[in-house]
Amino acid sequence: MKICKAVFPAAGLGTRFLPATKAQPKEMLPLVDKPIIQYGVEEAISAGCDQIIMVTGRGKTAIEDHFDVSFELEKILAEKGKTDLLEVVREISDMIHVAYVRQKEPLGLGHAVLTARELVGREPFAVLLADDVIDAEIPVLKQMMHVFDQTQSSVIATQIVEGPAISAYGVLDVKPAAGHPGGRIYEIVNMVEKPKFAEAPSNLAIIGRYILTPNIFDILARTPPGKGGELQLTDAMRLLLKEEKMYAYVYEGKRHDTGDKLGFLKATVEFALKRNDLGGPMKEYLRNLKLD
Repeated sequence: MKICKAVFPAAGLGTRFLPATKAQPKEMLPLVDKPIIQYGVEEAISAGCDQIIMVTGRGKTAIEDHFDVSFELEKILAEKGKTDLLEVVREISDMIHVAYVRQKEPLGLGHAVLTARELVGREPFAVLLADDVIDAEIPVLKQMMHVFDQTQSSVIATQIVEGPAISAYGVLDVKPAAGHPGGRIYEIVNMVEKPKFAEAPSNLAIIGRYILTPNIFDILARTPPGKGGELQLTDAMRLLLKEEKMYAYVYEGKRHDTGDKLGFLKATVEFALKRNDLGGPMKEYLRNLKLD
């Protein structure tokens, strides 16, 4: 089985970035000059996915417009001879076909994934959370696909988080995966959502990249709502563990939590420093910055 479809839950309200997200989706906030969600879409395409499914909600039409053709803008750029910008704009709309499904209420990540059920069908699929922008030489989803090819089982991306910070994540209880030496692939035994530091089963935190088998849909459909009346993906994955094996993969790359204000600012600086056109001036600015 191959992974061809990637689901992007993008119906959240983005309250941590108010007032900027009052009339603009948080997924469209720019990291330098590219919206957050485009980084995830490019990762999915690089990993071999040829079908992108966006789970959107009220006020998210800017996402659809971004990946659509903009005839007026292209016409103006062509008339003014700005061929380099015209090429950039056309690359976005030509990137891939995107399908959209509406999540009418923000009822949790599990509910968002369940909303995509009819578009995914009965095949394994990927889920990417746009807030987690991961800078990696090999796209993280592509790394995970290599694990899926070997196991034909669900794969969850994980990273090591030391100390009390682990309590902000879903945490995995794991054991060594038979036949997979090297310390990056583990078989999942259990998972706990945001445990107290003293009760965390490991230092392996769940990160916003998943490869899931279609059986997750049947389980989501019968999983009761959790805290706040939301359907939690972690609850459903815990039930899936009772029916089939699941694996954790410690990916190679640097994660930026752009759903956090400080994380967003750090990512903006680091991505700017990596740019050929901005890196030099940015370094000079930082060197001359007077800090108290």
